[in-house]
Amino acid sequence: MYEDNKSGDMRKLFYLLAAVLMLIGCAKTNSERMKQHLTLDSAGGLITRIAEIEVNDGCLDAYLAAAHNVGTKSVETEPGVICIFPMQVKEQPNTIRIVEIYRNDEAYQAHLQTPHFLEYKQGTLHMVKSLRLVDTAPLAPESMPLIFKKL
Repeated sequence: MYEDNKSGDMRKLFYLLAAVLMLIGCAKTNSERMKQHLTLDSAGGLITRIAEIEVNDGCLDAYLAAAHNVGTKSVETEPGVICIFPMQVKEQPNTIRIVEIYRNDEAYQAHLQTPHFLEYKQGTLHMVKSLRLVDTAPLAPESMPLIFKKL
């Protein structure tokens, strides 16, 4: 039972660290858009999520390419997409985590209808063994502009 608790604590720590690192990493290509488009009040509502994906054996290279493409295209072309940052878990290469930050629900819904997202979704269905979307709530959203500004 101790190992289960330790594993759970490590997972929580991973998510917290990943979210902070993703926010920092996304800012390198997106800091100006962040200033223009970020809504931090509770009514405007940032949508923040971590997608947990397990990729089927034999599909990893193709999945990684598709995830990279949709993330890059989404951040470059969609004003309401603040960050889509796919990562691969080093110790479990078929496990992918994607930090997603959208300006608001309207931006998220618009993203789901874009040709590049639909192509990604349909093109990777056979590659994905499991998908779990974890909605999150930033603990200190007021600090986000400072994080992005540091880059």
